[in-house]
Amino acid sequence: MKRPFTAAVLLLSLGGCAGYHIGPVQPYYLRAIHSIAVPTFENRTLVPRISVLVTDSVIKQFQQDGTYRVASDDQADAIVKGAIVRITRAPARSLRGNVLATTEFSLSLQVRYSLVERGSGKILAAPVDVFGTTSFFVGPDITSDEQQALPLAAEELATRLVSQLSEGW
Repeated sequence: MKRPFTAAVLLLSLGGCAGYHIGPVQPYYLRAIHSIAVPTFENRTLVPRISVLVTDSVIKQFQQDGTYRVASDDQADAIVKGAIVRITRAPARSLRGNVLATTEFSLSLQVRYSLVERGSGKILAAPVDVFGTTSFFVGPDITSDEQQALPLAAEELATRLVSQLSEGW
């Protein structure tokens, strides 16, 4: 009596997992892509050395995500081509009683990227803008405060870029 009941429960519980996959599931239009190259992004801003910071953040995020293997330009299935378009700093909070004195800024980093198939040059993902934002408080030196906030914005930008390519949104 117990054996048929146990067998039926076991079969029903295993049948519920039939449509699930373990591990990364990439978008259908990128199903043939297994490795991605990330060359240094083009810098269209006036901030020096920002392209290396952003590119490094994107590569680290691809490695952490694990959906695609990061490879060199001649070994990869596809290449991420990107350009840093804009870095903006806007006041977010002012001093009480003095609206002209800012105590906190919002920093936004904008990158436009596309995904190109290495062999054919076919565009797999049309140019898309992705943003990374953070905020920072003003100290004695606003320039160094902004420089310290840039890696945080680049990290958020990289997370959004990689999730768009690995999850499709």
